[in-house]
Amino acid sequence: MTRQKQLILLAASGSAALMLGALAFQHIGGMAPCSLCIWQRWPHVIAIGLGLAALVALPRLMALGGLLAALATAAIGSYHTGVERAWWEGPSTCTSSDTAGLSAEDLFEQIMAAPLVRCDEVAWEMLGLSMASWNMLASLALAGLWLMALRAR
Repeated sequence: MTRQKQLILLAASGSAALMLGALAFQHIGGMAPCSLCIWQRWPHVIAIGLGLAALVALPRLMALGGLLAALATAAIGSYHTGVERAWWEGPSTCTSSDTAGLSAEDLFEQIMAAPLVRCDEVAWEMLGLSMASWNMLASLALAGLWLMALRAR
């Protein structure tokens, strides 16, 4: 197996490991994902598929796709981190909004329409970093592997 394919498999395996970890938190740990958490998973699924496809054909093209997928999930993780830390507002579908000036009826409607899992609350953290932050960092490392695979001959 070429060095390029080894790097691709390592990068795709990294995405698979992150997906298994996310699924373990969800199904074993009972931590339901928010909308942004789900968004972060899709590029990992794509990267896994591209890694498998690279074994059959077009490894350089698959490496480029994997690099873009890793950067996409890192970007979503970065955005999610900013939402969690209140650096900016997240999507209205999964964050709380300002309640100043709302009537009791409007506030009640807002509460009743709120999702069960909010994107602006940190559900778990390690060393001061949330799962979104860890996903961002791990995905940047995976992007480095995809880039190395892209450059390998």
